Amino acid sequence: MQDVGHAHPVRRAPRARLAVVVALLASGLALACANGQQAAQVLANSRPMSLDVCDPATGTFSLEIDNPFLPYPEGAVWVLASEDERVQISVLPDTEVVAGVTTRVVEEREWEDGELVEVSRNFVVQAADGSVCYFGEDVDDYEDGKISGHGGAWRAGVNGARPGILMAGRPEIGISHAQEASPGAAEDASVVVGMGETVTVPAGTFTDTLSTLDVNPLANELDEKRYARGVGLIRDEAMLLLEYDL
Repeated sequence: MQDVGHAHPVRRAPRARLAVVVALLASGLALACANGQQAAQVLANSRPMSLDVCDPATGTFSLEIDNPFLPYPEGAVWVLASEDERVQISVLPDTEVVAGVTTRVVEEREWEDGELVEVSRNFVVQAADGSVCYFGEDVDDYEDGKISGHGGAWRAGVNGARPGILMAGRPEIGISHAQEASPGAAEDASVVVGMGETVTVPAGTFTDTLSTLDVNPLANELDEKRYARGVGLIRDEAMLLLEYDL
């Protein structure tokens, strides 16, 4: 793991934000508590990307996932935590064929107050333009140490679900893309709202970052995330990157 305090100084890009995000922050509204109207406004002010690049029938894919803001090299591990939550993200050597495409398995383990609450196996692959495509996830929810359900599980090609985009190959402020495209089960979308800001977390200070608002229309929620070039996810709301090993 990288030592706490390690930084990756990189070129600073121009700072910018969507006007709607500035308005939300200026009004003092908590993003996590945003209502459905605000979530819809964020998407309405964005430029939607087509999901065709991740189409299993026509796309060209690679297990070498080296997207600048969301790299998933085999064996990599990230640990993020807040006061009461902890997440470990691990890129496994495992692969899974989903909708006819061989994908990489990225495992996420989540704890709340020290208790394991979820283990998910996410199926990802990189498209020809560098976008990270999301082909679904298997989910095990835990309660008192036992599997209690499989909430949010979905797979591309099942019940009308299509692969989504976790990170664009060429992200720009104002673009949006569906991350999960399973109607009624998982419909998260992401809007790029900032680039080039300096962000400090326990794992270091990063100067070439990308900020997104992730919109969950099924729950009417907004979630702010930060990514660093060459590292990946460094902040998810209150959860900050503690350590990582690429």
